[in-house]
Amino acid sequence: MRTKTSPSHVITMLIARPRVKTFGLAVAMALAGGIIGLHAQGTRSTWPVLPETFESTGGGWMITEYRPRVDGAVCRTDFVAVSLDGKDRFANMVEWSAMPRDGGIVCADGKWRARDGSASGTTPLQVFIKDGVVRRVM
Repeated sequence: MRTKTSPSHVITMLIARPRVKTFGLAVAMALAGGIIGLHAQGTRSTWPVLPETFESTGGGWMITEYRPRVDGAVCRTDFVAVSLDGKDRFANMVEWSAMPRDGGIVCADGKWRARDGSASGTTPLQVFIKDGVVRRVM
């Protein structure tokens, strides 16, 4: 039995079969994400400079004393999370995988933890370090 693979047949299959349609949509979105990711990689040098103090990615806290540095195969920094009213302060650290890209280092897949061991989690924040300048993903 011969399988049809013409573009019109594939489109018909995506419309006619919900499971295939969902899979096709997922594949299309993944490919689009890859293209967007490739575009972003080419523009890392235009990402905004990451200040030492900024609002947390989760909101509700200010992050201070944030100074990412490359240490072998990882990037890391200590930092302090400060409540918006300034009453609570928690010492933390974050560590990312360090990957050489575009003449610098991309720090991704971050994991943070409280210095006292009371909390931990992940962070979507990615940074790019090149020539001593630390930039954050937009």
